[in-house]
Amino acid sequence: MIPPIELASAEEIKVFQEEKLKELLTYLAEKSRFYKKMFSDNAIDISQIKTLEDLQQIPVTTKTDLQQHNYDFLCVPKHEIIDYATTSGTLGKPVVVGLTNNDLDRLAYNEAISLACAGIKKGDVVQLMTTIDRGFVAGLAYFLGLRKIGAGVIRIGPRNPQLQWDSIVEHKSKYLIAVPSFLLKMIAYAEANQIDYNQLGVEGIICIGEALRTADLENNVLANRILEKWDVNLYSTYASTEMSTAFTECAYQNAGHLHPELIIIEVLDNQNNPVKDGEEGELTITTLGVEAMPLLRFKTGDIVTVFSEKCKCGRNTKRVGPVLGRKKQLVKYKGTSIYPPAIFDILNFFDSIKLYLVELHTNDIGNDEICVKIASDDVSEEFLNKVKSYLQSKLRVIPTIEFCELETLAKLVFNPNKRKPTYLIDYRI
Repeated sequence: MIPPIELASAEEIKVFQEEKLKELLTYLAEKSRFYKKMFSDNAIDISQIKTLEDLQQIPVTTKTDLQQHNYDFLCVPKHEIIDYATTSGTLGKPVVVGLTNNDLDRLAYNEAISLACAGIKKGDVVQLMTTIDRGFVAGLAYFLGLRKIGAGVIRIGPRNPQLQWDSIVEHKSKYLIAVPSFLLKMIAYAEANQIDYNQLGVEGIICIGEALRTADLENNVLANRILEKWDVNLYSTYASTEMSTAFTECAYQNAGHLHPELIIIEVLDNQNNPVKDGEEGELTITTLGVEAMPLLRFKTGDIVTVFSEKCKCGRNTKRVGPVLGRKKQLVKYKGTSIYPPAIFDILNFFDSIKLYLVELHTNDIGNDEICVKIASDDVSEEFLNKVKSYLQSKLRVIPTIEFCELETLAKLVFNPNKRKPTYLIDYRI
């Protein structure tokens, strides 16, 4: 189920995307209040934007633009909106993203080819362990994509481990879609209740919300902790509500494949200039084929590296590596620049740490401070020194560390008013 364009040469893909870009610019100039004004204010003649390189002539669109002018991005009458999705609001006010019938069809196509990339086929039973309600687009997208593939879907949601194992046994689930840290809870529950999870037939898990790979595409600590126990294939996938497109790993698990018929990507530095191949920068996207709320040069806030060499699977598309951090969450701590996911990966190394929360503060002289709260089976001075030593070796600095009761920390991490676990609270924002 590989679309032919993904097997085309890099030059053919570029020509294809440039034609799609022209169509998008014409559509935005006719339909979008926001982009009409942008083009006018900046004296942009869209007929002169002919190549992907010409995109540099157009200003970027930011999350703030979406928050302040949300409905100015709408390109169709409101009565044509079939689904109203909302962003998680991680970095501020949530944004409403409307989808038409055609957009839902596009979303289904996107997830079908993305999940097929990870090996899911017609007739497979897939257990969906993420929410499908509360305006959350991901669960809906997975369901639509699996339906298009012809796979069976078990919509369990992010519920307790016993229910997950019961469903796997009952329905013989072949694939799971889950947050990877929850898999550790499932493993711990299975071991405590004599469940032989390696004999239940689960072949692959599509992991969402948390990175599985390091910057050089090796398994990170979280992935290794899962794989040490569970003989499964772990596939990373990355997407956002705004882009309505997913980047999912293939069988070679070598970063998430771009779908050139659905999205154009750039990786930009702080001055909005393209970085060199293999360098990290902010992922910036231009959506193709979106009807209700297409975006042009939208800066996602996610810091990534893009890989351009041909994949062993035969696809010739670019691949997006793991999110190294959010640009707004970069911490300057004691002379060292740190993205919080680097701290998460270190904390995941310790089996004794059952839960953690990283808090970012500003001190009285305006510098960043990091406080790491952990719930641990071992609260000894010796264990504390071991954690500090590991942080020092990996980060070159040691944040403040506080031991907390598991129940107290769980109330902060698993906030019922939020769709995802909260492992970071940034009080600087």
